[in-house]
Amino acid sequence: MNLDLKFIRTQFPAFTEPTLQGWAFFENAGGSYPCKQVINRLTDFYMKNKVQVHYPYPASTLAGNLMDASYKRMADYLNVDESEIHFGPSTTQNVYVLANALRPMWQDGDNIIVSCQDHEANAGAWQKLAKQGLNIIEWHVNAKTGLLSLEDLKSLLTDKTKMIAYPHCSNVIGHVNPVKEISQMAHKNGALSLVDGVGLAPHGFPDLKDLGADIYLFSLYKTFGPHLGLMFVNKDLIGKMENQSHFFKEGVARSMLTPAGPDHAQIAAASGILDYFDAVYNHHFNEKVDPAERNKRLNTLFHEHETALLDKLLKFLNTRDDVRIIGSVTTKERAPIVSIIPLKKNIKKVYADLTKHKLMLGIGNFYAVRPLMDMDIPTQPGVIRISFLHYTSPGDIDQLIEGLKIALDN
Repeated sequence: MNLDLKFIRTQFPAFTEPTLQGWAFFENAGGSYPCKQVINRLTDFYMKNKVQVHYPYPASTLAGNLMDASYKRMADYLNVDESEIHFGPSTTQNVYVLANALRPMWQDGDNIIVSCQDHEANAGAWQKLAKQGLNIIEWHVNAKTGLLSLEDLKSLLTDKTKMIAYPHCSNVIGHVNPVKEISQMAHKNGALSLVDGVGLAPHGFPDLKDLGADIYLFSLYKTFGPHLGLMFVNKDLIGKMENQSHFFKEGVARSMLTPAGPDHAQIAAASGILDYFDAVYNHHFNEKVDPAERNKRLNTLFHEHETALLDKLLKFLNTRDDVRIIGSVTTKERAPIVSIIPLKKNIKKVYADLTKHKLMLGIGNFYAVRPLMDMDIPTQPGVIRISFLHYTSPGDIDQLIEGLKIALDN
């Protein structure tokens, strides 16, 4: 079954916004367009339910129910228990809270393995624990490919290893790491598996039960939703962590990792992402299935569409001797996050020419400073990043390729 792109794009107001007409959006790894279901829920909440929640009067009761629904529906799609879902202001903030919550579980001299393929959101907070008595062991990437080696990881594991922190998919390299296998390795050594899913979740929500990670994080504003970070924390683990909220919240799973309190409106609006997924599923499939199975089928639809576009882009880039592709040059185990460096032209000039061609792209290090350092790539000006999602059209790819030809040849 092919993805009905015409239907998909009707779900995103950006595609009919006059000021965006003619522009092709390729900075989705920095933040996706929001779907209309999220926009409508957020607007509706601010208009009708912007009150303290769970009081007995109707506006408050409904506000609380709308928030509760987001926890439950997210859990169902991700195939976990709703007590394991937590919303915070961002993934970076969530990781810092987790670092404080986990540190008391460990002894001075214990090891944490932190990959150097990560966005700084899943590196900086753990690196800071070196000042609190822990040994931070860096899992470096291959200097040429940017990939992580499982053999290297095996050599880093010891009986003092307490956690492995790594990305499901790097936001500059685009390689998809084998989370299930890494999680099994961690557990075999008595360690936790903590995964930064920010790069991969926009391309399809994971089945967290199947992956087996203890903690998984991603950003809802990169998955068509509001500016929140979502984290899954295994319910057997959270009871061992130190409460980060008010003392009287001890033992209240939903509160222990959200010291600033929840953003009522945005949490309620997060359910709009699942309204969108349900709409896409119902448009393409007739069979009624549970949300986890629905998610699997949607992932297949999204993946096949994105991979076809990615294949066309990579085939073009591979014909050029004046461009370096960061990471894999094929679609195998690769998300549509493609970072490039012009070899014969000034990168800033190329980027400026691409913008003139009405291409919305990113340039810089994207807070992925450590992998660029490992690959001996200057963090300034960094790389040009091309990132797209299932709502991207073949016409967008054609516009991109034409723009690249002009920018690289002029």
